[in-house]
Amino acid sequence: MSTPLEPQHHMDPVPGDTNENAIALKEVEGLSQGQIVRRRFFRHRGALVGLVSLALVALLAYSSIGVLGIPGWWKFNHFTPGEVVNGGAPTMHMPTWLGGSGFVIGDHPFGQDEIGRDVFARVMKGTQTSLNVMVVISVLAALLGMVVGALSGYFRGGIDQGLMRLTDLFLTFPVIVIGAVLGKLAGGAGPFFLAVALGAVSWPTLARLVRGEFLSLREREFVDAAKVAGASSFRIMRKHMIPNAMGVIIVNTTLLASAAVLLETALSYLGFGIKSPDVSLGTMIDEYQSAFATRPFLFWWPGLFIIIIALSVNFIGDGLRDAFDPRQKRVPSARKMRLAATRSDESSVSGSVQ
Repeated sequence: MSTPLEPQHHMDPVPGDTNENAIALKEVEGLSQGQIVRRRFFRHRGALVGLVSLALVALLAYSSIGVLGIPGWWKFNHFTPGEVVNGGAPTMHMPTWLGGSGFVIGDHPFGQDEIGRDVFARVMKGTQTSLNVMVVISVLAALLGMVVGALSGYFRGGIDQGLMRLTDLFLTFPVIVIGAVLGKLAGGAGPFFLAVALGAVSWPTLARLVRGEFLSLREREFVDAAKVAGASSFRIMRKHMIPNAMGVIIVNTTLLASAAVLLETALSYLGFGIKSPDVSLGTMIDEYQSAFATRPFLFWWPGLFIIIIALSVNFIGDGLRDAFDPRQKRVPSARKMRLAATRSDESSVSGSVQ
C-alpha cells in the first residue's frame, strides 16, 4: 500500500517583494549593462554630490593658478613673497545672511603666511599636487593589482602560490611604514616619483579581490567555450574575464584613491612625503601647525580641502559599488509601490475574467 503524499505548502511570494522586483525589472527593461550601471549611479544622491564636489574642486585648482605652463586667472602665485597686509588675515567676508559684514573676496581670501605668500594660491597648488598623486597611485595600484590577481586566479597552482605569498608579504607590513621608507627615498625627487613608489606597494588588497573574482569566473561556461574555440589564456583573460571583473576593479580603485589622498597627506605631514619647494596639502599643514593657536586659518583651508576630496571620492566609490552590485536594491517610493500594486491587481483581475 502506498503511503499518501503529505500536502506540500508552497511559500507564496510576499506582495512587497513582488512589487519591488516588478518595478526593478520594468526600470531596466531593454537596457544594456552599461546603461543600467549609469542609471543606478546617477540616481545615487551621495555619488552625485561627491562627483560634483570633486569636479568643482579640480576645476578651481587647475584653472585658478594654471597648469603645465598655462596661466590661470588668479593674480598671485604660490611661491612669491609679498607685503603682509593686515597681519595676513583673510580678506574674504561672509554675506550678511550668514552673520558677516557682506560678501567680499578681496586680494587674499584665504590670508597670507608669515612671509606674505598668498594662501589661496598655495592651497590650490597643494590641491593640484594631491589630486595628481591620487590619480597616479590609484592607476598604478589598479594595474598591478589587476595583473597579479588575474594571473593568480586564472592559472592557480604554483603561480597562485608564489604571487599570493608575495601579496601576503606586502600585507604583513603597514602601508604607512613602507610608505615612510619609500617616501624618505623618493619624496625629494618630486611628487610623481613619490606617487609611483606608493602605488607600487598599494596593490595587494585589490589583487586579492581580483583573484577571488577570477577564481569564480574561470569556472563559467563562457570561459570553457572560449577554451574549446582555441582562444589563448591571455586572450580569455583580456577579452572575457577582465570585462566581467571590471565592476570590482573600478569600485575598489575608487576607494583606493581616497586612501591614497590620506596616505600622501599623512606622509607629507610627518616629513616623509613631498618636500619643499613642492607644495601639497599635507606639507602645508605641517608648515602651519605652529600657527594653529594664533592664525588658525592657515591650518583650516588645507584641512578643509583634504576632507572634501576624501569624502567626495568615498561617495563616488559608494555609488559605483551600488551601481555595479546587482544585489544592491534601491527601495522604491511609496507612490511607485502603490502603482505597481494597482497594476498587479488589474492584471490578475483581467486574467481571471478571461
